Amino acid sequence: MKNKFWKLLAVMMIASLLLAACGGGGADTGGGEKVTSSGFVCPEPEVQMEVASTELNLFVWTEYIPTEWKECFEMVYGVTINHDEYSSNEEMYAKLSAGGATYDLVQPTDYIVALMIRQGLLQKLDHAKLPMASFNPSYLDLTFDPGNEYTIPYQAGADALIYNADAVPNPPASYADLWNPEYAGRMVFLDDSRVIIGMTLLTLGYDVNTKDPAQLEEAKNKLAELIPGVKLFDSDSPKTALIAGDVDLGITWTGEAFTANQENPAFTFVYPTEGTILWQDNWAMPTGAPHSDAAYAWISYTMQGNMFWMMLRDFPYINPSQAALDYAKDNQTDLYDAYINSTITNMPADAIAAGHYIEDVGDATPLYDQIWTEIKGGQ
Repeated sequence: MKNKFWKLLAVMMIASLLLAACGGGGADTGGGEKVTSSGFVCPEPEVQMEVASTELNLFVWTEYIPTEWKECFEMVYGVTINHDEYSSNEEMYAKLSAGGATYDLVQPTDYIVALMIRQGLLQKLDHAKLPMASFNPSYLDLTFDPGNEYTIPYQAGADALIYNADAVPNPPASYADLWNPEYAGRMVFLDDSRVIIGMTLLTLGYDVNTKDPAQLEEAKNKLAELIPGVKLFDSDSPKTALIAGDVDLGITWTGEAFTANQENPAFTFVYPTEGTILWQDNWAMPTGAPHSDAAYAWISYTMQGNMFWMMLRDFPYINPSQAALDYAKDNQTDLYDAYINSTITNMPADAIAAGHYIEDVGDATPLYDQIWTEIKGGQ
């Protein structure tokens, strides 16, 4: 028994040294398995792609990529991932518009896709290198990119109301209710100009994508009354302030609301009576991407059902991958059941039907930007 013990101890020490040599990250086991630092065994690519590049440059939303994806991809393809983040579409757009950026993939939301296409910032995609059959068709061929020439779906969701039922006895049922003086100083909003201006337009009975200067001026004046009552603008992690008790209600994304609700069931997500704002984030390849071969391999690999299910675990928005949901249903039952049984992630059909998509407003874009700058400047 003593000899077996010392042999086992020696093996454990060697394994520890190997892990340290890998910087604490994933490692290729003796049997050929590739294992991440969390212990996840990386699946093989369902479609093995030829990749000559040694780097992949991602420019993505904050808190939006499972760690295992990066570790697995680096081990499977021998490609180093460089990962930059942004907190708004406008931030991403400004950086790409300025030139000089050498990103291979970005994650634009629906409304800014058309603008980026029009300005030549995105290149067409080769569908033969993409997992098109893995998607729920409801998330394909949408108006912002007919035929998905430039984008493929990543995640979807809604920008709706959230409140802590233990702290808000008179909860909001509409965007218009946010002007209730009871809520002043207790709200967190997304730091998103189109969403916040858009919901204000809806309270006035106007189109969320209006280009009418008079309607936008009216919305600006009404929003100016509300902004002093907003304690925090946060597009990185609005759930953090809610869970900490720093705020009691506000406007947030589907995934943030779901996570807060899982932490504390008192957090309630409400689809406003004016109709919620709907959105879809997408993968897109900037024009001149230097490592397009690695970009296609990344999308193909991470969107396999046995990889993309991790979004239900880490970033539970509305998942457009039918392959991921099918895999989770069979292999990650608890995650799947929580997702499918929640009206936050499995949106009711009537909430979807009543929803509003933000769209590119063309020449009116500077007016929206001006309104946001003036409103936030007076905060």
